[in-house]
Amino acid sequence: MSMINKHREPSRLPGKTEAGLDKISNLPGNVIDQILSYLPIRDAVRSSVLSRKWRYKWATIPNLVFEDQYLNASSQDQTFIENKLVNIIDHVLLLHKGPIHKFKLSHRDLLGVTDIDRWILFISRSSIKEFILEIWKGQLYKPPSCLFDCQNLIHLELFNCLLKPPLAFKGFKNLKSLDLQHITIVQDVFENLISSCPLLEKLTLMNFTGITHLNINAPNLQFFDIGGIFDDVSFQNTFHLAMVSIDLYVNIDINENVAPDSSSKLLRFFVNLPHIRRLEVQSFFLKYLAIGNVPSKLPNPCVDLSYLSISIDFNELEENTAALCLLKSCSNLQELEMLARPKEQTSVERSNNFWENDHWSSVFGHLRLVKVSGISGVKLEMDFIKFLLSNSPVLERLTVKPASQDGEWELMKELLRFRRASIFAEVIYLDP
Repeated sequence: MSMINKHREPSRLPGKTEAGLDKISNLPGNVIDQILSYLPIRDAVRSSVLSRKWRYKWATIPNLVFEDQYLNASSQDQTFIENKLVNIIDHVLLLHKGPIHKFKLSHRDLLGVTDIDRWILFISRSSIKEFILEIWKGQLYKPPSCLFDCQNLIHLELFNCLLKPPLAFKGFKNLKSLDLQHITIVQDVFENLISSCPLLEKLTLMNFTGITHLNINAPNLQFFDIGGIFDDVSFQNTFHLAMVSIDLYVNIDINENVAPDSSSKLLRFFVNLPHIRRLEVQSFFLKYLAIGNVPSKLPNPCVDLSYLSISIDFNELEENTAALCLLKSCSNLQELEMLARPKEQTSVERSNNFWENDHWSSVFGHLRLVKVSGISGVKLEMDFIKFLLSNSPVLERLTVKPASQDGEWELMKELLRFRRASIFAEVIYLDP
């Protein structure tokens, strides 16, 4: 009897033989591009192993972001981490095809290495629209002159940099957002930079050196956020500015080199801010605004201002006067936040009855939400709260957060005794 050998054919892998079942490979190109746009660059590069169609797709993504989580090196050696990161970025840029619209480099182990010069030169030849560079360690990094040739930039963000544009620099004509933190830039260069960006809408400036007088000339500016040490701030041609946050880090002597008839800083500050909607006066900036002869009310009220936040020393008569001027000039204020700064050693309680006086006959007709924090329960602070409660007929909520638990029961009992102009006003006490 003859033997018949039957050979079983190997089973076919559906994904390899039937293209209709290989869903990943047969996704439309625009769908693949959309998926890659949501992936970190590291994962986008890894997608090249999915199929032949995906192999070089990552090389066309327009947004390149290199952050801390991109490189998870187990070694703590600085040189190893830096070299590996440099090699990775070089590799990505070498294989990249097409325009680069966004480039972000932010890694806590990266110094201001000269390799960054090469990368900026490379992307400056593309139509870069968003550039973010954050150098967390080492000396200030000076960007090369080719950065200032990127005239398609819409958003520019620099951290720990020294800015010295070339003499031929005429500004960024398309820039709408500028964020500068821990930077060094001289006065005239800063002023020219701001004034030569005609479309600038958002400006953030934090921890800077080289600038003492902040002269802001930006016709389209809408958002301004600043924190640092400076002597003066003024606005020109800023009639669209709506949101302002200013933080003066150091205390100032309000009477130093100020003549008795000196003009009011408060008046000069608001003269070019007719449409401001949100204002945050932080740290010691109210003390700056209190310099000079503070009027009882601004000649041109801030009718659009709906949110106001003030850091104040209630023991200072000048600061109380400036705060009252602001409150009386914001007839449509809806939300107010007051942060009580600790009493300074040099301050003297010269305004003990300030908030008991009948400052005006009108009321806060639109004020709905109030938060007062950092208080210790002293008379001036409690008088201010009493003043607000008795003059806010539509108030919905007053939140009080003291600086410590000392005397909290007495503070709460006194709050409950205050008359409220609004029958709907709720008083909330938060633990410190």
